[in-house]
Amino acid sequence: MTALEILALALALSADAFSVGAALGLRYRSARQTFRLAFHFGLFQALLPLIGALLGGILLRHVEAWDHWIAFGLLAALGLRMIAAGIRGEKLSASEADLTRGWSLVLFSLAVSVDALAAGLALPAARVPIVPAVTTFGVVTALATFLAIRIAGAIATRIGNRVEIVAGVALILIGVKVVADHIG
Repeated sequence: MTALEILALALALSADAFSVGAALGLRYRSARQTFRLAFHFGLFQALLPLIGALLGGILLRHVEAWDHWIAFGLLAALGLRMIAAGIRGEKLSASEADLTRGWSLVLFSLAVSVDALAAGLALPAARVPIVPAVTTFGVVTALATFLAIRIAGAIATRIGNRVEIVAGVALILIGVKVVADHIG
């Protein structure tokens, strides 16, 4: 696998992070939130293929049948939460409002990186230098997430106070796409 092919794979793997970053960026776009999302999405996008490469087929047998449903469930639950708050027109409490912190951040990071675990399984077979490859995956994903949040921030100013509903619907649709891509 050439460096260009590794970069192409990194771009493909970062698509889910870009989509989720854009949806979250409609609501969460401060400098700290942007950094947290970009850093953690990139970190998980590097760590999961590394784990996949190290554990090989053992892990794939246990995760492959459910990975798309796990991603869908996480994205749908968080999306429904945002839609409900948007419909009620209420602001979530400060401790609840920031989905870029705590377990929500970990769950989002896992949801956008599950497919990278499977990609990591192929790295040793393709005789790819693992550390440079996973580093590329992480950096590309972090940059894609940062870019998505910045673009979403510009859009959010135009859609006003219904931003949480739009973001929640977007998260659910991303989850549906993950399942549809796996089935079809």
